[in-house]
Amino acid sequence: MGLVSIPRTPREITPVLRLLLIAWLLACGAAVSARDYRYSDAHLHYVDFFQESEGMDRLFKAMNAAGAEHVMLAGIPVAKKWHEDEPKRPRYYAGDDAGVYWYSATDVLVAAAVKQLPPERRRRVHPFLSGFNPADKNADAHVRRMLELDPGLWQGLGEVFTRHDDLTALTYGDIPRANNEAMTRIYHLAAEYDLPVMVHSNITSKRERNPLYLAEIEAPLRNHPHVRFIWAHAGTSMELHRHQEKLAFLRPTLERLLADYPNLYIDLSWTLLRPYLLDKEGAPDPHWLALVERYPERFMLGSDLVGSFGNLGEHLRAFEPFLDALPAKVAQRVARDNFLAILPGKQGL
Repeated sequence: MGLVSIPRTPREITPVLRLLLIAWLLACGAAVSARDYRYSDAHLHYVDFFQESEGMDRLFKAMNAAGAEHVMLAGIPVAKKWHEDEPKRPRYYAGDDAGVYWYSATDVLVAAAVKQLPPERRRRVHPFLSGFNPADKNADAHVRRMLELDPGLWQGLGEVFTRHDDLTALTYGDIPRANNEAMTRIYHLAAEYDLPVMVHSNITSKRERNPLYLAEIEAPLRNHPHVRFIWAHAGTSMELHRHQEKLAFLRPTLERLLADYPNLYIDLSWTLLRPYLLDKEGAPDPHWLALVERYPERFMLGSDLVGSFGNLGEHLRAFEPFLDALPAKVAQRVARDNFLAILPGKQGL
């Protein structure tokens, strides 16, 4: 191999060569500092509110493109009704005033899809059982039957829909709460089977500028210390942000809860990205960075996609400015490892 002659004095470095050297140094610096994140998507729904899905091939194509090595896979515990008086089928649960009803077959759909996977794909998928009515004290008996029907298949429970924006008002039957007696029975079952539980429980209403409903999630945290709780979106939602751009009390509340309850884990899915983790200019918030660094094992990422997976990479990569501002080891925990660490047997680690 021949040697390349490099100019040794400033006069020998032409302007063009100087630009090339600068570009080369910048490229080298970028290569050294860039992080190649591997992800676990801690919050993804295999089906939508009509129990339809793009299917496993589309899911794995999206996972591979996004660098998502593992995914939590849940159904949707309710189905949207196409009302007799509606001329057009709604596209989302909030598309019209028709209600939604509890739909246990969602878990049958998830289980059937998972069982058909070859071993190398199946190890990357972590099914959560969600198709039960959390306002029914019979729910724990149903969940137990489902766990016994497919031993070892289910690795968690949820996303359990309790207080959930306008979906709450649209749901037929009694309204569930995260601290009701039916859910208490579910938590005891989760502890028995060592299963984490993901709960959607809004922290407040559209117009109250205080943690109005905090007791509904805090009581289970306090009363069931042996259950690992994943709080979906930390109690936030896009609907809340339409009325209140930012919940000023959210971060201080999380600071206290994380200190008081070592069984609390936070799903940093899309409604937390802005305006909390990143500001309007896309810069990471230093207070949230400090909070994640203080509890590096308690945060995880989720896309919260429902039945359609083409945007998976876009959703996960949107967190990279925040991850890049964290220490590398902490960032990789948040991006991938923390979700796997709370599964039974820490599957995937």
